Amino acid sequence: MTHNSNVGPHKHMSSHVVAVHFDTRHAFSKQPATEIELVANHGVRGDAHFGVTVQHRSRVAKDPTQPNLRQVHLLHEELLTELHAQGLRVEPGQMGENITTRGLALLALSAGTRLKVGTQAILRVTGLRNPCSQIERLLPGLLAAVLDWAEGGAIIRKAGVMCVVEQGGQVRANDSIVILTEAAIHVPLQPV
Repeated sequence: MTHNSNVGPHKHMSSHVVAVHFDTRHAFSKQPATEIELVANHGVRGDAHFGVTVQHRSRVAKDPTQPNLRQVHLLHEELLTELHAQGLRVEPGQMGENITTRGLALLALSAGTRLKVGTQAILRVTGLRNPCSQIERLLPGLLAAVLDWAEGGAIIRKAGVMCVVEQGGQVRANDSIVILTEAAIHVPLQPV
């Protein structure tokens, strides 16, 4: 089992946005931006995954009426550092995240955690991003590097978390990220 520095809580660290990204196309990686606009109940304005109902092609094919629980993808920069140490050069946005974060233990959050990003935007964490085979096309060996195994054999997905937008607002690099509310009983994140 490899050590995952993002599992434990980091409540005393300064959490902030490193970079923001979006893409109008259904591409795996997202393009860097100076800022993104989060829109309540929809996601990132102008992004291919913007909408109240599912926008990911595989999910649309199964049931286009499902709610979009994957409006905004957050990925911790600490994972990129871990990947770089393994010789896998992945830059912010290349794994399809809208917001690259630093100083927040994303994977340790409870489902339903509400985050304030910047001065106005509020996100609610819905679950884990489930890395798929497309990630391997970006860089051979990357899929294995973003998966780990817990004692007992449970799979650990390290490719960030998915959120819905509860309150809109502009988000840019260096904006703060604050945990507004956490569940009274911790609900481990599951893939969404």
